[in-house]
Amino acid sequence: MPMPLGKLALYTSVMASGGYVLVYYLIQKNFSRASYYQLALEQLHSRPEALEALGPPLNIHYLQLTDKYNFVDIADAQLKIPVSGSKSEGYLYVSSSRDGPFKRWHLQEVFLELKDGQQIPLFKRSGENGNEVKKD
Repeated sequence: MPMPLGKLALYTSVMASGGYVLVYYLIQKNFSRASYYQLALEQLHSRPEALEALGPPLNIHYLQLTDKYNFVDIADAQLKIPVSGSKSEGYLYVSSSRDGPFKRWHLQEVFLELKDGQQIPLFKRSGENGNEVKKD
């Protein structure tokens, strides 16, 4: 017995919506597990002045996947991670690179920009050969 057109449209839209939500969740999960993402969060957690500016508790939010700043390819990654706390909110800007596929990611720069425009540098790679690391 054929299904009425209304039911078919309803089931199709529910399945499509569910598929979209699942894909969105899986993309966010993959970003949050990536080493460039984790390394940036370690830098944020290691800087008391950044944590103080945001205020406890620190909340890390989902990436805005449509933001053109968020970009990852085989050798470079840059992210704009939304963060907030009890005092303020802002974005954790991350720039990272690697020498090739299956190589380790290396942070290039990490800074926190609060909603009032204040920027707090957390990490910047220095040195001509890239082996020296400087925390601002």
